[in-house]
Amino acid sequence: MQLNLKCAVENKAIKKDKKSERSPIDQLFQNKWLERGSLLIIQCNSVKIRGELLRKDWKMFSNNKINIWIVFCLLFVFSSCGYSFRGGGDLPKGIKSLSIKMLENRTSETGAENIFTNDLIYEITTQGRVVLTKEDSADGILSGVIQSMRIDAISHRDAYSSLERRAIVTLSLKLTDPTGKVIWSAKDIAESEDYIVASDKQATERNRQQAIITLSKRLAEKVYNRLTDNF
Repeated sequence: MQLNLKCAVENKAIKKDKKSERSPIDQLFQNKWLERGSLLIIQCNSVKIRGELLRKDWKMFSNNKINIWIVFCLLFVFSSCGYSFRGGGDLPKGIKSLSIKMLENRTSETGAENIFTNDLIYEITTQGRVVLTKEDSADGILSGVIQSMRIDAISHRDAYSSLERRAIVTLSLKLTDPTGKVIWSAKDIAESEDYIVASDKQATERNRQQAIITLSKRLAEKVYNRLTDNF
């Protein structure tokens, strides 16, 4: 009888306290001195309180548990799929000063050598790991060739006109020391970008040029990652 009376009194008190701004559970959790054992005692005394405590308890600990499990799952997925964080290291042979020569343009795209060389210079120098200097005072000389630029139709509006095209550019690069010895080289580094074929030829040409600019930046990033990979 005493136990039932006690539970009834506590439950009645909780209902009345709903009018206040904070529930008894919120007040309980505001008390830093409240021990885990005290929570267990209150859980035994009132079903109402026990339910609220369990919800509070879950909110306190579930977020951290979920975040930890997400991190472990992502690490497992990346490791099992063969993904790795590449690039971001130093240049080979401890090179600290670099000369970047104008790329040789073997395509029919006029001015492509300027676009790709400038993006390559920007990408390498903004990483802050190497100083750009003249060839006669550099630890290494980076040179290369724009081997090809191809435009492919990837979707068609009808049998005679394309709706979307893809620009594909391929580079080959090498890094040499002042004596001409090859330190690093990479062939057939390719990147692509799609663009829309508009009804207006001038608009289509602008789209094509923008696609070349976009893929040039991505190629520069790819070259830098390859250049600093595992060094």
